[in-house]
This record gives sequence, C-alpha cells and structure tokens, in this order.
Amino acid sequence: QVQLVESGGGLVQAGGSLRLSCAASGLTFSSYTMGWFRQAPGKEREFVAQISGTGSRQDYADSVKGRFIISRGNAKNTVYLQMNSLKPEDTAVYYCAARFAYYRPWIQSRTDYWGQGTQVTVSS
Repeated sequence: QVQLVESGGGLVQAGGSLRLSCAASGLTFSSYTMGWFRQAPGKEREFVAQISGTGSRQDYADSVKGRFIISRGNAKNTVYLQMNSLKPEDTAVYYCAARFAYYRPWIQSRTDYWGQGTQVTVSS
C-alpha cells in the first residue's frame, strides 16, 4: 500500500529554518512528481512547491520563492522541503503529495496520494 509519511515539523522562531521530509513507500518513486502543499486554519490548502521525477525541475509558490528549496533523494524514496527565513504566515499543516504525470502545473484534484501532514508553527 502506498504511504507518504511526513516528518520534521515543529515550532520555530521567525527567521529560523526547518527541513521537512516525506518518505514514500509502495510506489515507483522516480515515476512521480512530488510536491508540498500547506493549509492554515480556516484557509484552503495551497500549493507550495513541486519537483519532477528526476529532480531536474522545480516550481514554487510566489510566497515562498527564494526562501524554500524542494529536493529529492530517489535512492531513499524521500522528498525534502528546506524552509528558510520562516515567517509567521508560513504557519500551517504541510502535506506531502505524489502525482503520476508528466511535469506540469499541479492541479490538486489530480493528486494520486497525500501524506498525513505535519504541523509547522512559526512564532513572532
């Protein structure tokens, strides 16, 4: 059975850094575009970043561009989100996601698998 398991969330001060990890199992990892989404209380889930199967292409939401870096280690079946210069508005539950498709802008309804989410809280 396919599982995506996030880890690395927690409490951090504004300006600090955090690295999220998502370990995938039960799928051919390199065949999937991987992404990160987040959802704050009372808000809709929003796209954060995505990375192609080989890791050669990445895209970011404007709100995180220049601060966050998405990467993947295919030998470890893991995707990462390095979050730097964190702001209180980054506070949300962060979800890992997988999509079996050629690289394109991510449509949430086309997501194949979701992780359970990990809480990130940035204090001011």
